[in-house]
Amino acid sequence: MDTTINYEKVTEDIRKFTMAAVSESRYEHSVRTAQMCKKLCEHYGLDPRRGYLCGIAHDMCKKMDDGLLISLASKDGKPISDLEKDKPALLHGRAAAVKIQKDFGITDEQIIQAVANHTFGGEHLCDLAKLLFVADKIEPGREHVTEKYLERLFAMELNEMVFTVVNESIEYLTKKGKKISPVTKLFLDELKMNIA
Repeated sequence: MDTTINYEKVTEDIRKFTMAAVSESRYEHSVRTAQMCKKLCEHYGLDPRRGYLCGIAHDMCKKMDDGLLISLASKDGKPISDLEKDKPALLHGRAAAVKIQKDFGITDEQIIQAVANHTFGGEHLCDLAKLLFVADKIEPGREHVTEKYLERLFAMELNEMVFTVVNESIEYLTKKGKKISPVTKLFLDELKMNIA
């Protein structure tokens, strides 16, 4: 964890960038995700400032054109999967993780990991990354999110709650006829072992 970070300033800088870079509805989703991630962090004993920062940054590259997304994301040194090549928009999290390091001086590995992996999840993720993945899916602008639904999730321990949300996400994508990333399947399997 980076203790030198001025959360207030950097979060505000990222918020302004996001507001200018994405559509109004995407920006509003980002704010709701940031608020939900902050709330989840408070609930599970993590620093809420880091949760809010992740949430406000997670979709900052969502409107970038494909070439720029590929160029930015490839700077993280990881291979670009066939799924990402077919749909470069899926690289927006990885691109944002590179951008927050390059342009906003973020060195906190957990924040970088969270932003980079919020689309598919992944193996060996820190709790902050797990909570951002969840916050993105359960922010109150989502159709299925009711008070009762949130109450049920917040009553679970962290890995069980993440497992539930990942499982629902896979079911939703399957119903829509969308491809499920092998990374998301590995994420689900690892979570299953952690709650068994």
